[in-house]
Amino acid sequence: MTEKISGEQYFTAQPDAAHDYQDFDFELLGNNLHFTTDAGVFSKRTVDFGTRTMLAVAAETDFPAGRVLDLGTGYGPVGIAIAKALNKNVDMVDVNQRALDLAQKNANKNGVGSQVKVFQSNIYEGIQDQYALILVNPPIRAGKPVVTAMLQEAKNHLLPGGKLLAVLQKKQGAPSAQKNLEAVFDDVSIAGKNKGYYVLEAVNG
Repeated sequence: MTEKISGEQYFTAQPDAAHDYQDFDFELLGNNLHFTTDAGVFSKRTVDFGTRTMLAVAAETDFPAGRVLDLGTGYGPVGIAIAKALNKNVDMVDVNQRALDLAQKNANKNGVGSQVKVFQSNIYEGIQDQYALILVNPPIRAGKPVVTAMLQEAKNHLLPGGKLLAVLQKKQGAPSAQKNLEAVFDDVSIAGKNKGYYVLEAVNG
């Protein structure tokens, strides 16, 4: 159950791909952000469309006071964008240690190092806290059990009234993901759609 992009594995603790550092700027939520990426991390050449779609919805979403969890942070675009634009404190977690090293460097580079906490967690295994908002762009090719756990187990880590936002392509299982959420959450909806990407919202009642 390891996701592969162009032959690289990134849903793994220690990618073995040869380093290939790249730098680029990208505007997210009104801020021009600076990222360093590497081989062995997801979407290393640009911020993927699904992530951008989810962030646009998140910026318009009301959620209670509290920390935000960026689950599967990669090199950090989601957590960094939320910390910068919404002035939130964000926990940024991933199973991939190479990604976490990049996420910390990118947070510091973009001036939000003091607002974020970057640490390793295989899905929710390393997470103890409860959050106002959880954001996830699930690694579909890691397998259905991984994706389902990311979605359903969010309920155990949300504050009362807290929300999960998850982005998936319709053709890669958004309708079934919605049903999985409805099995554990009473309040599930489609918060946004764009070019085949669905942003699912689940509220912890």
